Amino acid sequence: MAKTLVIALGGNAFLRKGQPKTVDHQWKNVMLAAKQIVDIYMKGYRIVVTHGNGPQVGMIMEWMESLKDRYPPLTMDIATAMTQGWLGYMLMQSIGNELESRGVDRKVVSIVNQVLVDKDDPAFSNPTKFIGGYYSREEAEMLSKEKGWIMKPDPRGGYRRVVPSPTPIRNIEREAITRLLEEEYIVIASGGGGVPVVEENGILRGVEAVIDKDLASSILAQNISADGLVIATDVEGVYLDYGTSKQRIIRRISVDELEKLYEEGLFPPGSMGPKVRACIEFVKRTGKWAVIGSLENLEEAITGDAGTYIYADRSGSSVP
Repeated sequence: MAKTLVIALGGNAFLRKGQPKTVDHQWKNVMLAAKQIVDIYMKGYRIVVTHGNGPQVGMIMEWMESLKDRYPPLTMDIATAMTQGWLGYMLMQSIGNELESRGVDRKVVSIVNQVLVDKDDPAFSNPTKFIGGYYSREEAEMLSKEKGWIMKPDPRGGYRRVVPSPTPIRNIEREAITRLLEEEYIVIASGGGGVPVVEENGILRGVEAVIDKDLASSILAQNISADGLVIATDVEGVYLDYGTSKQRIIRRISVDELEKLYEEGLFPPGSMGPKVRACIEFVKRTGKWAVIGSLENLEEAITGDAGTYIYADRSGSSVP
């Protein structure tokens, strides 16, 4: 049976740092990611692709706010679903075109995907995730009174809305994803961490929150019994003393050793922290492997020749 991988794409799959936010640049970046994904698929893997949506959902929220006098703004869960359609379409078309160019059936599909969170998650009492535009202090105070938004100063300047980032519990469409994989489809799912929903008396409803896409990718990988979790980012792997003259990459590490470093606070929550945590949770709960590496070296990462490979025991089990 073919092995299943969940590949979590970072924001650089759509926009690189410093690039203009044009559609042309987004298409060019997505096409490069599609080539990498199809290279891996052609080696016989079943693949689920997840992706972030931070800049895009922020743009949608700003568009809605700027047009609030003409159209009632939609809720954040709907905005996340909109980005799943937007970015999923780009990935689906690009991957499909790449398959066709290699004489392979266009078996790729993108789904609107919900992810369950706990309505009593402490994150709802302590929103921390910045979203949307930047405002002056006066504007922030007005929005807080008018809309009930929680506004905080962003370290990058100005005031911004903050929303909860609850822990994902379960992928709602996990069975459908598994069936599509069995039919050899490349599946694009859990975009932007998934649309966050809570369950009350068997009824699902969306909530104003965002889910970390790496943690959601880890949960999805667990839910579908994936053989490996691959987190693609814009750096070569996990570093110690990152950004200093002493920085050095970790090539192979047991999950227990990585968890110890994580608990010591060596990986900031705003950058590598969620990626490391996602890999720790997947490897500890499944006994499988995970890797964090650059998008450009994705194929080498899954063979253990690039990136940071995290394994379940100290024997250093080999990458498939």
